[in-house]
Amino acid sequence: MSKEFSRTQRVAQQLQKELAMILQREVRDSRLGMVTISDVEVSRDLAYAKVFVTFLCVGEQTPESCLTALREHEVHIRMMLGKRIRLRLTPEIRFHYDNTLVEGMRMSNLVSEVISEDKRKQKDAGREDSNPEEGTA
Repeated sequence: MSKEFSRTQRVAQQLQKELAMILQREVRDSRLGMVTISDVEVSRDLAYAKVFVTFLCVGEQTPESCLTALREHEVHIRMMLGKRIRLRLTPEIRFHYDNTLVEGMRMSNLVSEVISEDKRKQKDAGREDSNPEEGTA
């Protein structure tokens, strides 16, 4: 019975747009740096919203310190969100740090290291990767 694009998905998408606008234009906190909302997950009853964020930290800022500063603004952000969207109940917002970008970069670096290590071992063994059909007849 699920639709192709359910109400919770539409609400999550709208919340993401509105929260991005609020963070960009309304919230003034030098501790935040640049905040990017990567995803929003809304509960079925639309009472809770998990907001996944990433930060472009400057200087001595860490993602943890930026997240702490952002969480201090949750109530104020929820109030502004309630004024912008038409829902019976404005979802309670919970911010979470999204480390998928960092993890993706780490995995990519690991793969690159393994590839370069493999090429080095092949070169040391006297085999060149330029003619892989050599030796098969």
